[in-house]
Amino acid sequence: MRLANPTIAGFYPDPSVVRVGDDYYLACSTFEYLPGIPVFHSRDLVSWTRVGHVVGRPEQLAVGQVPTGGGAWAPTIRHHDGLFWVAVTDALGRGTLLFTAPDPAGPWSDGAVVEGVDGIDPDLAWDADGTCYLTYSALRLSGDNMGAHDGIEQVRIDPYAAKALEEPRSMWSGTGLMFPEAPHLYQRDGWWYLMIAEGGTERGHAVSIARGRRPDGPFEGRRPTRSCPPGARAGPSRTPATATWCPLRTVSGRWCCWACAPWG
Repeated sequence: MRLANPTIAGFYPDPSVVRVGDDYYLACSTFEYLPGIPVFHSRDLVSWTRVGHVVGRPEQLAVGQVPTGGGAWAPTIRHHDGLFWVAVTDALGRGTLLFTAPDPAGPWSDGAVVEGVDGIDPDLAWDADGTCYLTYSALRLSGDNMGAHDGIEQVRIDPYAAKALEEPRSMWSGTGLMFPEAPHLYQRDGWWYLMIAEGGTERGHAVSIARGRRPDGPFEGRRPTRSCPPGARAGPSRTPATATWCPLRTVSGRWCCWACAPWG
C-alpha cells in the first residue's frame, strides 16, 4: 500500500486514528473553535470524508471562557464495547473530557469531566480484562501548581462514570528531552508499547517509544525515532513541527503513522 501525502490537506493537528473492521476514523484538535473535533472516515487511508464533529454545542466545550489557543487539545479516538470514545483536553476550560457515541457521525454525548486527572493529551487503552487506562502528559492547567510539568502519568479509570480509580502514577517519560507529551499505548505480540513526543512542541520535536509487559509498566525505552539536539527546545530545527504522532495497524497488518507537519 502506498499513501500519498498529505492524506488530509489543511490544518488538522494532533491526528488520532482508530480502525473498526474495514473502516478507519480520524479525529483532531480544533482549539477554541466550534464545531469542534472533526471526525473523518476512510476505507483505503487515501480518500477521507468528514462525517461529523464530536463537539457542536457550546456547552460541550467551554470555548467562550478559554483564551486563544485553549479549548480542544489532542483528542484520542477509540472504539470499545460498541461505542466510540473520544478523550480530549478542554485546555483552560472544563478539563479532561470523555465523549461517547454509538455512531462516529454523532450525536455525541455532552462530555463528562474525568475527576482526578490534571493534564493534557489523554490516551485511552483497555486491557484484555476490560480495565481502562488513561495515560496523559502531566502539564498542570489548574490549582497552585498551574504551569508545572511532571512528565507522563497514568490512572485506571471507570470510563462510564468518568472517574479515576486510583492516584496517578508516574510513567516512562522519554529520553530526557524537554516536555514529554502526547502518550499513546498499544498492545502487540505480548508487549505494550508507550509512544510519546518530546523535545518541544514547535520544531524541536522527537518521537520516542518504550515497551513493557504490562500497560502500567515498567517500560524499557529507546532513543528517539526522530532525532533532535540534546536538551532540545523549540527553535530552528529540520524536524517538522508536530504535536502528536499516531501509529495504526491497517487491515493488511502494516503499520502507518499520522502527524501534522509542513508539506511541500
